[in-house]
Amino acid sequence: MPTQGQYLFAICQVGAENALKSELKREWPQLHLSYSRRGLVTFKWVGEGILADDLDLRSTFARCHGFSLGRVNGTEAAAMAREVWRIAEGRDYSHVHVWQRDPCPPGQHGFEPGVSELAEEVSRHVIAARPERGLPQRPLLANVRARPGDYVLDCVLVEPNEWIAGYHRVTSVPARYPGGVCLSARREVVPISRAYWKMREALTWSQLPLVRGDRCVEIGSAPGGAAQALLAAGLRVTGIDPAEMDESVLRHPRFTHVRKRAADVKRREFRGVRWLMADSNVVPGQTLKSIEDIVTHREVHIRGLLLTLKLSEWKLADQIGDFVARVRRWGYHYVRTRQLAFNRQEICLVALRERSQRRASRVKKQPDIS
Repeated sequence: MPTQGQYLFAICQVGAENALKSELKREWPQLHLSYSRRGLVTFKWVGEGILADDLDLRSTFARCHGFSLGRVNGTEAAAMAREVWRIAEGRDYSHVHVWQRDPCPPGQHGFEPGVSELAEEVSRHVIAARPERGLPQRPLLANVRARPGDYVLDCVLVEPNEWIAGYHRVTSVPARYPGGVCLSARREVVPISRAYWKMREALTWSQLPLVRGDRCVEIGSAPGGAAQALLAAGLRVTGIDPAEMDESVLRHPRFTHVRKRAADVKRREFRGVRWLMADSNVVPGQTLKSIEDIVTHREVHIRGLLLTLKLSEWKLADQIGDFVARVRRWGYHYVRTRQLAFNRQEICLVALRERSQRRASRVKKQPDIS
């Protein structure tokens, strides 16, 4: 069903607004900037025709996006919730997603992405305000994972007295979750470092067809947060890093520590490795050069990559297309990039030899880590 709306909203990390604007200006010149706040940018569609509900921006920096139905202002949540439904009428929503725009970059002032207590409270008001007439009265779910093809009513809490109402149809993994955050840090897990959350989110978003017992190598492993997540996914992990690892990871029977720089590891040591992960505090060109030397070696057959590329300067965002093209030249035909919710000033790149490797039958063998 096409939309009659002319505006889109896009959520991004605080600080990434200009990178998002530049990306969409380049890829979608018919979207003109309309209104923006930290972590939130809206656009007006000025192209011919109308946009389809299943629009996929395929954006690196848009954590989630949807069609904006309008702003809602007020001082009383119940009344604002009723106004949300007034402007959102006419679609059969199965889910309501309510979230706050980020107050600051992740990891600062103790902030981590996810559905806040305020967003949960507002979601209850929105559910309670649902009209009794004019819509099918099937159960309406709030702030839980939606299914592919579902219509989701969105409510972005811009300020306590200002919301944006909108909607989207689920066409991707992030679109299944409130605000595009594929998991919540509010779990009963003690992570070794923030890299744990980054890797958990990366595995959920990328849908790499991991199978328990697969062998993977992680470059830049210390102190062990990402390895902690990979071990929880059932993988055999080799961590390459000259720095010390956390004792709990070192004791794990499926973990091996190679206390060297990646450049000092003989390439034959990568034989039999299916997955290669890297998160090193160097510029993207250096990371890619290190990975290229490994995956193009005649004795190495890496099936998939999951790389963190540090954007030490935001102008590096303009080179993402070049990064993707370089990886494709190595023989990886499926390459996607995304600034994860738990990333800082960096992006995640996933690559597979063939897109068909992302078969649902293989993905089902992963543990449910979302």
